[in-house]
Amino acid sequence: MSVNENQTIPQVPSYGVGSFFRSLLSVLQQNIREYGMFIALFIIMAIFGIMTPNHAFISSRNISNLMNQTGYVAVLAVGMTLVIVIRHIDLSVGFLAGFIGAVAAIALVYWHWNIWLVLPFVLILGIIAGLLTAFPVAQLGIPAFVASLAGWLIYRGALLLATLKTGTIVIPDETFNAIGNGFVPDIPGLTILQGVHKLTLLIGLLAAIWYIYSAIDSRRKQKAYNFEVLHIIIFIMQLIFVSLLIAYITWVLAGYNGLSWTLVIVLVVVAIYDFITTRTVLGRHIYAVGGNPDAAELSGISVKKITYVVFGSMGMLSALSGILFASRLQSATTTAGTLFELDAIAAAYVGGVSAAGGVGKVTGSLIGALVMLSLTSGMNLMGIDISSQYIVRGAVLLLAVIFDVATRKGK
Repeated sequence: MSVNENQTIPQVPSYGVGSFFRSLLSVLQQNIREYGMFIALFIIMAIFGIMTPNHAFISSRNISNLMNQTGYVAVLAVGMTLVIVIRHIDLSVGFLAGFIGAVAAIALVYWHWNIWLVLPFVLILGIIAGLLTAFPVAQLGIPAFVASLAGWLIYRGALLLATLKTGTIVIPDETFNAIGNGFVPDIPGLTILQGVHKLTLLIGLLAAIWYIYSAIDSRRKQKAYNFEVLHIIIFIMQLIFVSLLIAYITWVLAGYNGLSWTLVIVLVVVAIYDFITTRTVLGRHIYAVGGNPDAAELSGISVKKITYVVFGSMGMLSALSGILFASRLQSATTTAGTLFELDAIAAAYVGGVSAAGGVGKVTGSLIGALVMLSLTSGMNLMGIDISSQYIVRGAVLLLAVIFDVATRKGK
C-alpha cells in the first residue's frame, strides 16, 4: 500500500516508560499548586495519625468532629477565595458572621419567628451587609482593607449590643440546632453492616461512580478536540487514588453517625460555587477581573458589578457561617466570630489562591480549611499549648504564601 507524499500519517501516542515519566513530571509541574495542598493534607493527617495517643486523630469520631468544625470556616473560605481572586480582602466577615448568628438567635428566642422565616431573613441580611461593604470599594475607590476594617469594628459593636443583656443567647430550637449537630438519617430496615451508616456508604459509592464517569467523559471530549490529556497510566492512577480516597472518607464517617448536615451544606456550597466559577460567564468574568481589571473593563466587563456580586456573595456566606456556628454551639455569644476572618484568609491562601489575584479554586479553599483545622485538632489531641499552635499555624500560612510567590516566578 503506497502513501502519498503529501498525506499526513496519524501519530500514535507513545505509552512507553519514558513517555510515562515525562507525562508525570509535566503533570506535577503544571498542577503543583493543586497537588501541593493535597500532599500537605496527607502528610499532616499521617503525622497526627501516628503521633496522637491511640491514633485518636484518625478515629471515626474525631474525623466526623473535624468535618463539622471545618464547616463554618470552609464556607467563609469559599467566599474569601473569590474576594482575593478579584484582588481585594474582606476583614469584616468574622464579626459579621457572629452578628448574624446573634440576629438569628434573637429572632428565634425573642421574636418567636419560625426557623424557615429566620434562615432566608438572615441570609438576605448578609447579602445587604456585603453590598454595603462593596459600595465604598466599587463606587468611591476606597481600599477594601479599610472599608472592611470599618465593617469589622461596626459588626463587633453590633454583636456586643445584640448580646448585651445576657451575654449568651441560648437557642432551644431543635431544628435549628440540628443544622450544626445533626446527621443525615440512615436507610431504615437494613440489618446488614450493623453499626455502620449505610446511606453514607451508598452516597460515597455514587460519588465515586460519578467522579469516574465525569473524568472519563471529560477525557473523551478533550481528545475529540485534540487537547492534551494525561498519560493513560497516570489517568488510571488518578481515578484509583481519588476513588479510594472517597471510599476511605465515607467508610470512616459511616463508622460514626454518617454524614452530618453541616458537611452536606458545605459540599453543596462548594459544588455550586465550583460550577459558577468554572462553567459560567460570571465565573469567567470574575477571573478576568482578577487577572487584569483594566483589560477586563476595556473588554466590556463591569468591574463594579463584579465587585458587588463577589462582596454580596461573601456577605451571604458570612451569614451561613454564622448560622452554622450558632447552631453548633446552640447559642449566640459575645465572642462569636473572633478570628474567623483570619482563619478564612489562611484557608484560602493554603488552598492555592494567589495573593496577586486571578488564580484560585473554591475546591482548594475546602482543602485549605481542612489543613488549618487538622493542625488545630491534631495539636489539641497532642496536648500542645495554644501559643505554640498559633506559631505553627502562622508558619504554615507563611509557607503557603512563599509557595505561591515561588510558583508564579517559576512560571
